[in-house]
Amino acid sequence: MAGLAPPESGQYGRPMKTIQPPLVSVIMPTFNRSWSLKKAIDSVLSQEYASLETIVVDDGSTDDTPALLSSYGTRIRVIRQANQGVSAARNAGIRAAQGELITLLDSDDAWLPGKVQAQVDFFDAHPDALICQTEEIWIRHGRRVNPKRHHKKHRGMIFERCLPLCLISPSAVMMRRTLLDEVGLFDEQLPACEDYDMWLRITFKYPVALINEPLIVKHGGHADQLSAMPQLDRYRIQAIVKILRQGVLSADQTAAALDVLTRKCAIYATGCRKRGRLGEAAYFDRLPDDWSSESFVPVCD
Repeated sequence: MAGLAPPESGQYGRPMKTIQPPLVSVIMPTFNRSWSLKKAIDSVLSQEYASLETIVVDDGSTDDTPALLSSYGTRIRVIRQANQGVSAARNAGIRAAQGELITLLDSDDAWLPGKVQAQVDFFDAHPDALICQTEEIWIRHGRRVNPKRHHKKHRGMIFERCLPLCLISPSAVMMRRTLLDEVGLFDEQLPACEDYDMWLRITFKYPVALINEPLIVKHGGHADQLSAMPQLDRYRIQAIVKILRQGVLSADQTAAALDVLTRKCAIYATGCRKRGRLGEAAYFDRLPDDWSSESFVPVCD
C-alpha cells in the first residue's frame, strides 16, 4: 500500500536500529597436541554463531602443530610463543581478544553444535550474569563414562562446593570480559590447578550459571592431561592459601576454606611421609595454623 514505510524501517519511516550480536572470543592454548587440535578447532568453526573470533595460542609446540594451524589460513588467529605453560598461553589469548564475551577451549576437548549460541542467548536473557557453563560429556580412553557424584555441577553461589575439587570446566565456560578485568587473569605461577584458582577468585563473590544441556565433550586418559598430574592437591593448597591471604572471604567462607585446607594438608603430608619427604611433611602439617605467616609460601617444586 502506498505511503507505508518499508519493512526494514521503524515507526514513521525512521530506519530501525540494528543490534549487532556480541563478539565472542575463543581462547585455545595448545602444546604438542596436533593429534587432537584439528577436532577442537573444527568444533569451533562449525558453530552456527557468526560473530566469533578464534585465537589459538601455540605454546612452543615442537610437533606438526604449526603446519596444522597454517592450513586454516585467516579463519583463525594464531599466536606463537616460547613454552610458558597453559596459564601464560591462555592469558596471551585473552589479552589479544576483542570480544566482550570470552570462552575457553582446551585443545583436547571439543564443542558440540549450538554451544556458543546457547550461552550468548543466556547472557542476552540475563544481563546481570557474568559467567555460565554447560553440562558436558566425558570420554576416557575413547569410551564414554559417567561423572561421579562428587563431580556434579551446581549453579549459584558455589564457592564452598568448589573448594574440594574443580567443578567448573574451562571448555564449558563463557564469561563477560568485564569479569576478567575485575578478578584478573590466570596465575602463571601455577603449573596446574590454575583454573581451580581462577574459579575460587570468582565464586566467592559471584554466582555461576549452568546450562543443563551437555554442549562439550571432554577427553581424558592421555599422558599429557594436566588434571592427571601427580600432587594436584599441592597446587589446590596454594590456591586456598592465596585467597585466604587476600582477606576477601566472608566468615563462613573462611571457615570452609580452612576446613578444606586442613584436610588437604593432612592428606598431602601423609603422602610426603610415606615417600620419605619429612621436611615437606612437617611444612604442610604446620600450614593450616600458620597460613597467614609470610614465611609460609607454598612451593611448587
